[in-house]
Amino acid sequence: MIIRSWLFVPGDSERKLEKAKDNPADALILDLEDSVSNDRQNIARQMVREYLTTRSDRTRQQLWVRINPLDTGLALPDLAAVMPGAPDGIILPKTYSAKEINTLCNFLSALESREGLPLKSTRIVNVATETAASLVTFHTYLDGVSSRLVGMTWGAEDLAAALGASDNINPDTGLYDDPYLLAKSFCLAAARAIDVHPVGVVYPNFKDLEGFARDCQRDRKAGFIGKILIHPAQAEIANEAFTPSASEVDHAKKVIEAFAANPGVGVVALDGMMLDMPHLKQAKNTLALAEQIALRA
Repeated sequence: MIIRSWLFVPGDSERKLEKAKDNPADALILDLEDSVSNDRQNIARQMVREYLTTRSDRTRQQLWVRINPLDTGLALPDLAAVMPGAPDGIILPKTYSAKEINTLCNFLSALESREGLPLKSTRIVNVATETAASLVTFHTYLDGVSSRLVGMTWGAEDLAAALGASDNINPDTGLYDDPYLLAKSFCLAAARAIDVHPVGVVYPNFKDLEGFARDCQRDRKAGFIGKILIHPAQAEIANEAFTPSASEVDHAKKVIEAFAANPGVGVVALDGMMLDMPHLKQAKNTLALAEQIALRA
């Protein structure tokens, strides 16, 4: 599963749901949480269920659903309503630890059985850093978490509220302040440690497309795969940013060829640079990523 762009779509907006069909985003996140008011929850659930049911072909664009947090009392009604539409996966917000992932897994198993869906066909991506407790429980993911979990992303807006902060930006740098950089780092490290995809956080200023492109590049260089989007115009930029360029692929091939031509050595010279095993691993990762993305075409 390589998803470069995850576009949020309000679950109760017929217009936005319809427009999203033609958006180049690799996946849509049909939202039942923050973008839907309490008095429209049932309306949103019905609309999302119908949308899923009428779009059974997901070869170009996957359809995921962000449900409400498990501790709100809204999550189970969300799941019961949308599972007949067989979403590709569930986005779980405001988690505290791996415990919520495993609880959601149990709910999904029961509902898949009810709907006649293959067991464990519904995957999970969680927003791993929206609560204060989440920053000190990342070790729980290493102790055993459901295989349904295929990705982790992080959040800075809800985390700021949970920490009692008035802002999450460092005024001296214009970038995220220390607690949020910590959240980003923990998310990336935990995701890589358990071999799931780390997904980059939203870029709130949707009008600043140049800033968004730079943010995508920072995320990709750091090791993230893909980006959460809040505006349709961000999709093409994210797709390009998280796709290895032709020059990157060519360089990766040269690195692999250089080591292949010198079997048994740990260091080779290429274009005036000394390369060792980490460079070879990076080259293989780049080539594997490019190949997986090419399969989407």
